Amino acid sequence: MENYDLVIIGGGPAGLAAAISAKDNGIDNILIIERDKELGGILNQCIHNGFGLHTFKEELTGPEYASRYIDMALERKIPYKLNTMVMDISEDKTVTAMNHEDGMFEIKAKAIILAMGCRERSRGALNIPGYRPAGIYSAGTAQRLVNMEGYMPGKEVVILGSGDIGLIMARRMTLEGAKVKVVAELMPYSGGLKRNIVQCLNDFDIPLKLSHTVVDIEGKERVKAVTIAQVGPDRKPIPGTEERYTCDTLLLSCGLIPENELSRGAGVKMSPVTSGPIVNESLETNIEGVFACGNVLHVHDLVDYVSQEAATAGKNAAAYIKGERSNSGEKEIPITCEGGVRYTVPSSLRPALMDEKLTVRFRVGDVYKGKALCLYYNDKLILKKKRPVMAPGEMEQLDLKKEDLLNTPDLSKVTIRIEEA
Repeated sequence: MENYDLVIIGGGPAGLAAAISAKDNGIDNILIIERDKELGGILNQCIHNGFGLHTFKEELTGPEYASRYIDMALERKIPYKLNTMVMDISEDKTVTAMNHEDGMFEIKAKAIILAMGCRERSRGALNIPGYRPAGIYSAGTAQRLVNMEGYMPGKEVVILGSGDIGLIMARRMTLEGAKVKVVAELMPYSGGLKRNIVQCLNDFDIPLKLSHTVVDIEGKERVKAVTIAQVGPDRKPIPGTEERYTCDTLLLSCGLIPENELSRGAGVKMSPVTSGPIVNESLETNIEGVFACGNVLHVHDLVDYVSQEAATAGKNAAAYIKGERSNSGEKEIPITCEGGVRYTVPSSLRPALMDEKLTVRFRVGDVYKGKALCLYYNDKLILKKKRPVMAPGEMEQLDLKKEDLLNTPDLSKVTIRIEEA
């Protein structure tokens, strides 16, 4: 059995940033395990721009952003295994993996960083009626086919769901010569970033129909037509509102789910809201020495935030391996969310073990206009931040200062909630 100080599962933007950060914080014995044939993760198929504005202060494509982190990892001579599937993580931090060169093998780690990313919600999870013809793809699969494999999924397209990948594929398919007829969204608001609605739909005159869903798919061999209908507040179709669109392709962009089968198998406690691990201020799970970052923890809208979060996980994993963080006797203070805030990452903190500043990221559950984000220590208002608009598609964040937390007497809870401005 091989021994490593740190094993990172996933070689995408989160895994790479975590590895680089751990290396820069004094850990040399690191291994990145990636199931694909190259490092970079999902960014390799995201050939549109808009990446790196926060990290590199310039606009990059996905592959350009990934290549910068790959170069940084190679400069530091961080070892990695490609085409390698992790089968199991045990509670004592033994990783079982397999590839065609080594067969099945085991690695003992002092610490593990989970950076497996997320996957798309499949058709089976959406309960759409109709046959099972060819021509139905998740938006990410279509993106890979067009951008990496050089295949065109179809010529007349309907898109269900207005997540960022769906919006970006509406533009991509149009640029490749397809006709995107409509984007239908079940919710009364879009699941994507405002800039993507403007740049990918409005600029190409592609209609976005909110509070609509697919009620029928026609065609046995190949999709021939799709019927959408308006839904009421109970999300059930309203009879008489049906619209039929002839098409040969249906793309599904109905949400991303953190890829956490391995985490569950290891005994990591999960958040029912994010479907990702519950972590403390160090991004450490309930299993000591197992950390999580990136889209496996909660789905991000910007890769820059993934890299920031992963760098924090790498730094904290390094401190854990070096024995610089004693967990004994430190009281965990819960971060509670109220008034429309759905969850927070982290969900608890230990002020004494924090950096000078802790960024708490979260999403809201509805569209809020002219409201304020409020931060309370116990019942004392610390910060009130007016926000003209907050939407579920855009991640929010607040910074907590270590000094303020330590200087709050008898601190028992931190609360973030939405209030009237």
